Amino acid sequence: MHSKKTPLQRFWHQGLPVAVVLLSVLLAWYVAAWRLNAPGAIERVLDSDAGYTQRELFEATMSMERPLMPAPHQVAIDFYESLTEWPVDNPRNLLFHVAVTGQSTLIGFVMGTALGLLLSILIVHSRTLDRALMPWIVASQTVPVLAIAPIVLVILGTLGFSGVAPKAVIAMYLCFFPVTVAMVAGLRSPQTMETEMMHTYAASRWQSLWLLRMPAALPFLFPALRVGVAAGLVGAMVAELPTGAVAGLGARLLTGSYYGQTTQIWSALVMSALLGLTLTASVALVERMVLRNRGGVA
Repeated sequence: MHSKKTPLQRFWHQGLPVAVVLLSVLLAWYVAAWRLNAPGAIERVLDSDAGYTQRELFEATMSMERPLMPAPHQVAIDFYESLTEWPVDNPRNLLFHVAVTGQSTLIGFVMGTALGLLLSILIVHSRTLDRALMPWIVASQTVPVLAIAPIVLVILGTLGFSGVAPKAVIAMYLCFFPVTVAMVAGLRSPQTMETEMMHTYAASRWQSLWLLRMPAALPFLFPALRVGVAAGLVGAMVAELPTGAVAGLGARLLTGSYYGQTTQIWSALVMSALLGLTLTASVALVERMVLRNRGGVA
């Protein structure tokens, strides 16, 4: 039997590589901020006629009001102040924008998952639909979301849909594809012997689907859901750009770009990354619970 690892040993084998990568990223970030902000600091902050030291130049690049690339500590300070100095329902608080974008993402994720499951079931049970639908499903993902988002938003706007609904549709557009492709493979994964056994028991198509194909497809479904929810977040943020929305992480990015608030842009990017990690971790948690309950490997 293997001896149980101590917390220090677990950190050495698992946490240390992560810490090394994180420190490397932070170091590269600081170096990039110094190099990119140096020309602006020389022009706007320092007195080039009086001369300056490299230390003064470095300090100036790390404290510019509107840097070309903010340093990590500037992003962290802006991130913290946004969360603590404003009420949650204030547009200056990042959590306010998280709630708006998260709502569109989750609705689009549910819609995309449902659509993907429906299409995969139809494709698996009909060769005609397989030949008719799959090429178009694949082709739909070759259209850039930046191109299709304004079209969808305009069409839905003329039909009276506004607010969350158009953004959820764009999120659904990016969510359904990985679910469809993964579930088609998963529903077809049972072996011939297993399907013949279902025929032996005179099981109907729906019984075979529920008792055999769906359980076999679960290991295929959850990785697709993790990809789908992350793609849905991207879709929801992209959908906020062409509408000139005033709420949502995409709107926060757009506002920051309009007014040259690069630190605000990076704070929104960090928050969107944290939101994406939270959503994918939530799907992974559900996966562990489902697979453990059905005797799978957790």
